[in-house]
Amino acid sequence: MKFQLTVLACALALSGCADHAARERLGIEDATVLKTGVGASQNEAAGAVNGQWIDTYAPIVSRRTALTSLQQRLDQAPGDRNSYFHAKAQCWLDAGQQASQANDQWGFVEEAIGQAAMITMGLENSTPLSAANPVLRTVSTVRPDLWKIVNAIKADPAIAECPEAQQPLACAEVELTQAGHDAWTRSFSNAEKRVPEVQDNLRKSAETALQCAQAKHAPAPTAQAPRKITLRADSLFRFNGGDEAAILPAGKQHLDNVVTGLKKVSAIRELKITGYADRLGSDAYNQSLSLQRARTVQQYLSSHGITLPITAQGQGSTNQLVTCQQTKRHDLVQCLAPNRRVEIEFVAGAS
Repeated sequence: MKFQLTVLACALALSGCADHAARERLGIEDATVLKTGVGASQNEAAGAVNGQWIDTYAPIVSRRTALTSLQQRLDQAPGDRNSYFHAKAQCWLDAGQQASQANDQWGFVEEAIGQAAMITMGLENSTPLSAANPVLRTVSTVRPDLWKIVNAIKADPAIAECPEAQQPLACAEVELTQAGHDAWTRSFSNAEKRVPEVQDNLRKSAETALQCAQAKHAPAPTAQAPRKITLRADSLFRFNGGDEAAILPAGKQHLDNVVTGLKKVSAIRELKITGYADRLGSDAYNQSLSLQRARTVQQYLSSHGITLPITAQGQGSTNQLVTCQQTKRHDLVQCLAPNRRVEIEFVAGAS
């Protein structure tokens, strides 16, 4: 598994494209897309609208209203914002917004809304969702080599245990699908322009999953403890959650590792736990959430056998580690992730 992820990450760092026409570089196999001009097919097989498509998307009267409403619902949906399905719904909304602003009238906006709505409803109702990518009327397959990499990453068990690797993977799938729509409309140059971002997201996903796998199998802490460790809140808690019920399985594993390490060290006399939030949200909310998360970590350590004195405090959105200016919502949330954290400071005893 580690070897496979390493190979994928390295392969995605290479462009590997011969200097041929954009259409050839995209690896399109759909004959209806490859054939243009006189004699090109205009039938249903070539993507012409049929009755089923109209029945499915006719309820979308206003694309702008539908996109806005879905964004509000997704923001309130339960679950980790970096999880695969949460991220995929957000990327479908971003793709729909982008196509709508470009005045795309081919039907892709409606299909993007449909995909985002289906996932959002599943998150709201806690119903099982399929990770399979849909076959859409306005999309042809491009870069089959990248789709093979997508499927290889999705099949790796490390992904399921690494939420940080799921977000770039989900968005790469949507971006590659959107490139397929560009190709379907014969805009091959626009399709090709999306490829570098797809490759970058796939590389991020493979590399992050590899890091998660390596961290999971890292040797136990030695007798010397660091002065402070920082735990990503996104890895500890579900999005906007801070109590014990909101701790993610991966978060429990992180905290169990801390407990194991502390039980092997005798030179610590006190722990200081500080929670931090990002700049999104009100000051009062961020202060409350950061304090709740710090206290939850304190209670978890104490309930798992740590008898050292522990103090917990929340610092809200102070002491930001990174500043971000992204305009896309999911990109901004992702960039601000280092600011959402819990720090555990180890106060050593007298030497």
